[in-house]
Amino acid sequence: MIFHKTLSTAAIVTVAAIFGAASWAADTIKIGDINSYQRLPAHTVPYKNGAELAIEQINAKGGVLGKKLELVSRDDNGKPGDAIKKAEELFDREGVVLISGSLFSHIGLALTSYAGKKKRLYLAAEPLADALVWAQGNKYTFRLRPSTYMQAAMLAEAAAKLPGKRWVTIAPNYAYGKDAVAAFKKIFKAKRPDVEFVASQWPGLGKIDAGAEVQALLRAEPDGIYNVTFGGDLSKFVREGKLRGLFKGRTVLGLLTGEPEYLDPMKGEAPVDWIVTGYPWYDIKDAKHDAFLKAYQKKFNDYPRIGSIVGYNTMLTIAAALKKAGSTNTEKLVAAMKGLTFDSPSGKIHFRAIDHQSTMGAWVGRTAVKDGKGIMVNWKYLDGADYLPSDAEVRKMRKN
Repeated sequence: MIFHKTLSTAAIVTVAAIFGAASWAADTIKIGDINSYQRLPAHTVPYKNGAELAIEQINAKGGVLGKKLELVSRDDNGKPGDAIKKAEELFDREGVVLISGSLFSHIGLALTSYAGKKKRLYLAAEPLADALVWAQGNKYTFRLRPSTYMQAAMLAEAAAKLPGKRWVTIAPNYAYGKDAVAAFKKIFKAKRPDVEFVASQWPGLGKIDAGAEVQALLRAEPDGIYNVTFGGDLSKFVREGKLRGLFKGRTVLGLLTGEPEYLDPMKGEAPVDWIVTGYPWYDIKDAKHDAFLKAYQKKFNDYPRIGSIVGYNTMLTIAAALKKAGSTNTEKLVAAMKGLTFDSPSGKIHFRAIDHQSTMGAWVGRTAVKDGKGIMVNWKYLDGADYLPSDAEVRKMRKN
């Protein structure tokens, strides 16, 4: 009898625990987060900080649909196969309603394929490869950040106003780099038919031989340089380029170069007078951005990077989609994402129904060095809606 009584008590405790967990889960909407936290922490940690700040603020106001949001994170180790495994785990074991995040384009493209095949919603926060919403786009994939095409178009617009006909390019040899160069060439030549591209260098990601690359570009005797390298490769390229006089008297464009993640590590060695896309968080005079900045600094005792505001806007996107859908059902969420519009610290954002690309814009300006640190000056925020291909062009590129 004692044995049975003890067993009964244990059973009651177990059942109570199960129902308690179920009750807690019922009050929570889980958001899957997949990112390369170990591979590129300088970018992904600020992203997660921004996401967590947004969720904290959303939950403080009562959450969405009467429930709190919860971010469940997994590291993809920079490997597409690992990203797919983590996605399966998040959906099947954690019960997330969608997956979001990812940084590298090859990871983003793998998750895009997964989302389409499994009919699960994927909000690509940061991958920039154009194929993600065009050639390989599908019903279940949406992207927040302005793509390589959009940011390349912004730089091409600036370059078209300047003299110089001979151009060279340098970009990492994978999807993001290839898309960035192809888009820039197409848009630039449409604006300036007289320009010619006289050399292209394709260093492996993280494996740049900067001295050799710089010498190759010098031999082409260019008037302008279009740079797509980032991270450690960018620092090495800038150092060797300065040493060998590559940038002197030439127009230099830098895709992403003005982002704090890449500009800050170079400190006083940052390039000067490059035309770049970036994030001048220290100089933006806007009420919504100011509120975001103050909250971020208070919570993390640090300044935001571009990843921070992307992570923040990603969670704002998800909250707005859930509210519009009135449900966590995948099909209803997909329908809500099409044409979704909301306000953010970087202005109004709209997700186009035709290709699922958002109109989040980018800051474009020139680099300078102040107090031993690289900054952006003479910048403007450009609305992404003005740098997207037409519906007719999208229909030609998009299969689904």
